[in-house]
Amino acid sequence: MQHLPNQLYTAEQTRELDRITSTQHGISGATLMTRAGGAAVEAIRSFWPQAKHILIICGSGNNGGDGYEVARQALEKNYLVTVIELGNVDKMSPETLAARQAFLATGAELQPFNSTLPETDVIVDALFGTGVDRDVTGRYADVIEVINNTENTPVFSLDIPSGIHANSGKALGIAVKASATISFIGLNIGLFNGDAPNYVGKLCFDDLNVPNAVFEEISSAVRRLDFNPDLASFLAPRQRTAHKGFYGHLLIIGGDIGMSGAPRIASEAGARVGAGLISIATRYSHSAMLNLTRPEIMSHGVEEISEIEPLSQAATVITIGPGLGQAQWGQLLLNQAIETQKPLVVDADALNLLSQHPQRKDHWVLTPHPGEAGRLLGCSAKEIQANRLDAVRELHQRYGGVIVLKGVGTLIYDGRGTIYLSDYGNPGMASGGMGDALAGIIGGLIAQQFSLIDAACIGVSMHGMAADKAAEQDGERGMLAMDLMPHLRHLANLRF
Repeated sequence: MQHLPNQLYTAEQTRELDRITSTQHGISGATLMTRAGGAAVEAIRSFWPQAKHILIICGSGNNGGDGYEVARQALEKNYLVTVIELGNVDKMSPETLAARQAFLATGAELQPFNSTLPETDVIVDALFGTGVDRDVTGRYADVIEVINNTENTPVFSLDIPSGIHANSGKALGIAVKASATISFIGLNIGLFNGDAPNYVGKLCFDDLNVPNAVFEEISSAVRRLDFNPDLASFLAPRQRTAHKGFYGHLLIIGGDIGMSGAPRIASEAGARVGAGLISIATRYSHSAMLNLTRPEIMSHGVEEISEIEPLSQAATVITIGPGLGQAQWGQLLLNQAIETQKPLVVDADALNLLSQHPQRKDHWVLTPHPGEAGRLLGCSAKEIQANRLDAVRELHQRYGGVIVLKGVGTLIYDGRGTIYLSDYGNPGMASGGMGDALAGIIGGLIAQQFSLIDAACIGVSMHGMAADKAAEQDGERGMLAMDLMPHLRHLANLRF
């Protein structure tokens, strides 16, 4: 199994990759199907080395053809193989028909689906692949329900779990819940977005020895971020003569009455990724308390606009929104922050205020979760999640700057063509304060002269990786935003 590539493609683009491979490089669809079957059998041997009996469920499309090849090649490896056929032979492509016939030529037989599945060691899902674009119904829905209700039997999906939309990741009525999925030639965007992370399981990849020249023909729609030497090279070792003035001054604005913790989290996150100075502008009533546990942070009480102006002038970058509230105090502070023309990270309640008076700027990073994104676009969070790619494009069109659409498969977009996706992070991050930490991280990186897009991409990656390290250490449940801090410092100094 190969390292997951960074390029992510739409279903239409992966079909075009197949076409180019065949027409321009002379590698037939039948050859690719044979290679896919072999790669899948090897993955099964790797994931489940004790398995002896494999059940393959085949549909009509080329995904079903891959399934017939898995069956044939598994027989050659001395597996006990059962194939259930749901597909309509009249609708099969020549390649799928050939794969089906090659399997039958072994003397094996095809079985119908009769409401139950026989006992097996592994179930292989070869029903739909990337072509499905409407809700799954009828006997296909019935067999998926049976698959999902089969206890203690691992499920292995070919290309993508059947029922998941290859572009949006949406579960189309019902979808196979795989233990593992193998993707061929090009990774689909939908494997990382929408509902898909609940269905994909362990993801592996094989390019089927397709020439590199094929991938040069198609520009991927989305690029998956990888915190590798290229990305980490931005975090170069510091000059020996450096001082705090080299690394900027981050101002955190927020913390209305009862919400002092949010700017406190954001400020430490900015400090832990290396900002030279951190200030907080907050309510008088708790400004004196905020630096008791982190004395390196400068905390200022602000009630009047005149009091924020000297703080804003001293700052390199402003993060506004953590605990800001949506009352007049927060609105006035947001207005003043925008007027400074300094780089901004706009988060939380600052986004909710912005949705009430939309404007477009190039000097900010907006960091909405799906609910905030829905308010910014005048729709529901559900509509945002149904097509996150379109949502992040529309957010940029309306508001400009860099958009960070948070959630599983966080998307980052600055309008220049490539959408970046981060698949770091885990469900332990579903707790209060995580978004405040991210806003502080991005602000802390901008303070160090990172561009808005670089700060967003690196910041999102570091945020998710820190949470993954915290989960490895103590588990996901009960993870708090402050648990990320020691890991952020480690990642900010990571060397490859």
